Amino acid sequence: MLLKVCILFFLLIFPLNSYSKEIPIIVIAPNKKPQSLSVVGTSVVIFDEEYLNNSTEYFLGDVLSSKTTSANFFQSGGHGTASAIQLRGMPKRYSTVYIDGVKMSDPSSVSNDFDFNNILTSQISRVEILKGNQSSIYGSGAIGGTIHITTKKGKPGFNKNLNYLTGSEGTHNLSTSISGGDDYKNYFVGFERFQTEGISQMMHNDEKDRYRNNSIIASYNYNFFDNFELNSNYRIADTYLQYDATCVSNLFGCSPSYDHAEDVDAIESSGNISLIHKPLKNLENKFTVANTYIKRIYNAAINSNNTKQDSYYGERYSFLYQGNYNLNLDNSIVFGLEREDDSIGYNKNMTGMDYKDAYVTSKYFDFQKRFSENIFATFGSRFDNHSLAGNEDSHRLTLAYLFDDKFTKIKSSYGTGFRYPSLYEFYFYQSGSGYDGNEKAENSESFDVGIEKSFPEIGLKIDMSYFNIKYHDVLEGWQASGWDAGNHPGTVKSQGLELMSNFKLNKFLNFDLNYTYTSTYDGAEQDNPNKSSGQTNAQLVRVPRNLLNLNTNFKISGLKNFNFLLSTKWSDVARDYGNGNRTFDDERTDDYFVNDLNINYKLSENNKLYFNIINLFDEKYETVRDYSQLPRTFNFGFKNNF
Repeated sequence: MLLKVCILFFLLIFPLNSYSKEIPIIVIAPNKKPQSLSVVGTSVVIFDEEYLNNSTEYFLGDVLSSKTTSANFFQSGGHGTASAIQLRGMPKRYSTVYIDGVKMSDPSSVSNDFDFNNILTSQISRVEILKGNQSSIYGSGAIGGTIHITTKKGKPGFNKNLNYLTGSEGTHNLSTSISGGDDYKNYFVGFERFQTEGISQMMHNDEKDRYRNNSIIASYNYNFFDNFELNSNYRIADTYLQYDATCVSNLFGCSPSYDHAEDVDAIESSGNISLIHKPLKNLENKFTVANTYIKRIYNAAINSNNTKQDSYYGERYSFLYQGNYNLNLDNSIVFGLEREDDSIGYNKNMTGMDYKDAYVTSKYFDFQKRFSENIFATFGSRFDNHSLAGNEDSHRLTLAYLFDDKFTKIKSSYGTGFRYPSLYEFYFYQSGSGYDGNEKAENSESFDVGIEKSFPEIGLKIDMSYFNIKYHDVLEGWQASGWDAGNHPGTVKSQGLELMSNFKLNKFLNFDLNYTYTSTYDGAEQDNPNKSSGQTNAQLVRVPRNLLNLNTNFKISGLKNFNFLLSTKWSDVARDYGNGNRTFDDERTDDYFVNDLNINYKLSENNKLYFNIINLFDEKYETVRDYSQLPRTFNFGFKNNF
């Protein structure tokens, strides 16, 4: 209650100031077509190219966690270690990630989810985070929301870019690109190398765990005719990471590893080619072939006497058709057909690669209608058929009411969703002989309602929402009797409040305050009759009840070329699983209060110098139990366009 009072006090105490009306923001993610954000009924957060270019964060996950609500970011150590974003309290497997329209979930992972640890910020031009149940548009796994990442594209003329940042712990980041375009075509080719000596991944030792990332992104787009266009994108990251294994002997009662021989080589790539045809003025057809490829090779074994490599391989081919038909200026429909073919290779028990595969076919539509000058609505459905798990359907309804003053919007959405079992859950997360054909999809329902309000006379914007998500037929692997994935009784619940606000006091001072209250219930474990006795806390793991971000952007009179940004994050305590170094019973991560200071100096229109201090007060904290986070570190460098 005290925290809520403080937030309201912050929003109301500042004096009046003039504030100009902004250009409407266009988004694509909510309905797979461009539309004004002012008429969208779901919650959307946007990070544009200007914001990303001004960031000094090396990795995209760090950026996304600093300026939005309900996006809890956790990481198992320093740079390059496993990291993920949880939307609205849901585990990471319930938030799907797309890069240039390509689904990036890893078929070889346990839950067909995706880690953010290899996405470097300087490659990205835009991110749209769409919150709430989106399965009717995006299919399996989109229960907590979807994250849409767009890499950089070519712009008119011939452009060159060179960025270099260096910092503590032997960290270096070099990125360079060339791009160009004209009325018919554009292209972009970028290369980036990041390397660091790192910190110890875990707190039980002080040796350094190195990380290296070599990434290339490229795009080429060509307009053959007024009604025929080709788009293509490609991204690849070749990475190497040293890490600390939890134990060296066996899964139970093991002791920490001190030989530090654990490392992993990985390849992560995605690409697509799309043909866009507009046979009629109000009809657009888009045909896409896409590929996702992820491979991980672990050189260390749990048993130090076994020298065989442990490998994981996952690949997806997607064949997509999407049509957009505008009935008139106020009514349109998006529809599509999709097929995804997933395959996985797993070196089970280090005896040789075992390969499995499955496919999903989908049909969907989303109807968008303007009922009056102020009321906008969408209704959509999706029908999926999995080659192993059968049929599932999902539906979504959204509503937006825009007041006459254009400064107030009420929004609401209701949706159903699902998540199919992963290939790992079907075949490898099993006891006995493996696949038994009994696993089925999880199903969910979600509801949210919110208000967006601008106060131009005082330079204040507020976006407040209430959300409620639950899912059942829960796929759970851990039981008291061992590992055996299957659907279990119980309902997992997450509900809470989101507040996003921006306050422009004057040309020298600007605040972004974001706060999330999340209440969760882990019915997958609490209502499981075969649960482990050590699972005693009812909250979902790594979800703090209270999470607050405050970004204070300020300038100093007389130093007009300097820009200062103080980022403050406070996280409440959170439940986590016990670590094998001590116990498998539930434990907790402590609350933490972390500040980062960023300074940039504008040398010219195309050149900037950057300096930042991460973890300004050298806070010792965890986002995952027993895994280190960065101590106070210093970084500086330049960004140059020429």
